[in-house]
Amino acid sequence: MIIFATNIFLRIVMGNYIRFDWMIKRLLRNKNSHVVLEGFLSVLLDRQIKINKILESESNQEEENQKFNRVDLLVEDEKQEKFLIEVQNDHELDFFQRMAFGASKIITDYMKIGEAYKTLPKVFSINIVYFSLGQGKGYAYHGTTVFKNMFNADDELKLSPAQKSKFGVDEVAGIFPEYYILRVNKFDDEVTTPLKQWISFLKTGEIPDTFTAQGLEEARNVLRVDSLSKEDRQIYRRYLEGLSLAMSLDDSSRYEGYYDGFGAGRAEGRAEGEQLGIAKSRKETAIAMLKEGMSVELAAKISKLSVEEVEKLKEF
Repeated sequence: MIIFATNIFLRIVMGNYIRFDWMIKRLLRNKNSHVVLEGFLSVLLDRQIKINKILESESNQEEENQKFNRVDLLVEDEKQEKFLIEVQNDHELDFFQRMAFGASKIITDYMKIGEAYKTLPKVFSINIVYFSLGQGKGYAYHGTTVFKNMFNADDELKLSPAQKSKFGVDEVAGIFPEYYILRVNKFDDEVTTPLKQWISFLKTGEIPDTFTAQGLEEARNVLRVDSLSKEDRQIYRRYLEGLSLAMSLDDSSRYEGYYDGFGAGRAEGRAEGEQLGIAKSRKETAIAMLKEGMSVELAAKISKLSVEEVEKLKEF
């Protein structure tokens, strides 16, 4: 029997430290908080990252059909490399496609028509997910682009000396987008490295005194809940409540939808049932939030419905 695991955020409580996703949505507008994100990026990429500027806090959405490309934060470093950092709390079957779309859109947004291809921006897509994305035994993955000889697996296409000099990179992978995936809910390891300290913090929301990874010392001060103003603390509490509600409804409806499809005895029935369950849960989430007095915009953001769709649910 398959049982959908309850997302760890169903047990959300107001802990000592602010959740990372809320931090990058709100606190990182303050330059004093950049050192926390710089520490995280430096540890993840194993090199020093210095943030030059924040480019956006959610994707510039020019068309309605791009509404699901909800990038939490896009920053640029001193080398003009672009870092998309996204925190995804609930299950999305097509999340890999969403990652590909997000990285591609940054390339097209920041490369002007008529410019030489050598100006192509380097993009890092960093995805912190709290659900079982794909299949794998690990919790930290890094993806790059490599070209293998189709008739000799040991042969890999590399850059020429002239290309290395012109583009300032040593490998083909240095040109294409790179993807990082942290499946936080899968982390259950001994905390022995700086990166594991960060992943432990992302999962538990706690920073023990023994944690010394770059950025976490500053996080102890910047991310303390009791350092928030009274107004921000109330906003943060409502955010946690809304997130917990969304996770609970999504998990329950997806479970019910799966077994509705399972009863039909067909794989396509199970998939269709799950999708119907997700759609149902999003509406239920939005309705519950509206009844709690939350704004249409916040209900839309958490339920992943459009503002127009949520407006239609106000009568329920």
